[in-house]
Amino acid sequence: MRRTLSPPKWYVFVLFLAPILIIYFLNVVAPILISVYYSLFNWTGGLNKSFVGFENYINLAKDTEFWQSAYNNLIIVIMCTVGQVGFALIISFLLISRTLRLKEFHRTVVFFPVTVSALVIGFIWSLMYNKDYGLINFFFRLFGLEKFIIPWLDNPSYVLITASIPVVLQYIGLYMIMFMGAIKSIPEEILECAELDGCNDWQRSLHITLPMIYDTFKVAVMVCVSGTMKIFDHILVLTNGGPGKSSQVLALYGYKMSFDRMKLSYGMTISIGILLLSMVITLGSRKLLGGKQYE
Repeated sequence: MRRTLSPPKWYVFVLFLAPILIIYFLNVVAPILISVYYSLFNWTGGLNKSFVGFENYINLAKDTEFWQSAYNNLIIVIMCTVGQVGFALIISFLLISRTLRLKEFHRTVVFFPVTVSALVIGFIWSLMYNKDYGLINFFFRLFGLEKFIIPWLDNPSYVLITASIPVVLQYIGLYMIMFMGAIKSIPEEILECAELDGCNDWQRSLHITLPMIYDTFKVAVMVCVSGTMKIFDHILVLTNGGPGKSSQVLALYGYKMSFDRMKLSYGMTISIGILLLSMVITLGSRKLLGGKQYE
């Protein structure tokens, strides 16, 4: 007589999910709830705090420094999304082409900066950008190109561009791995048929590979947008928001407001504002990319 297995009880699922849910609550939900709570008060870190309701949010909506930081953040988001996702896609296409040699070496070199701390990357690039002894200006002097020597991080006109370059170069490898994983899931028969039809590597990549990994492309864009909205380490080391406020981003503004000016309740209000702006921009990018599915 065969013995039938009864379905697991409901509490079995709860026991398996409980550790993950507890970790998620403690690391995500609880900090958000605490920030919302303290944003309703006027609190400077002491024992006393006074309830002010939505006054902090009203002040945030009128805060020109907050919106200037949001504008700077948006510029960096656009440059990093185009740079990181765009270059990662091109490199992924190169890595599946038949003409490129030493593919494992190139993949390792591109991915290696992802494993390095953002503070270390920022410090290295701050040395490279230095006007007097930086590596970039050193090569300009070496080849007699003194006219190209500029203070890379001291001019408000292009500081956002120069500050974005280290961020772009560090995380290209992350999105390259995402695209390579998606490309590996494409059936070989489809690519072989395209090759038999006379498609070269780039035609196959643009007209077959890209449409079939479009969902991964959308995810990569949204991950890049949401990640860059909370950029902090690179800007802190490279410019500390300068010159003036020309490279100050939202996370850095919230940090300075909380720990330099000791307006902790307003700093938490800024963090909630960052969360809301990130949600709007991320959902907007998803809407812009559309919901078309490729099969």
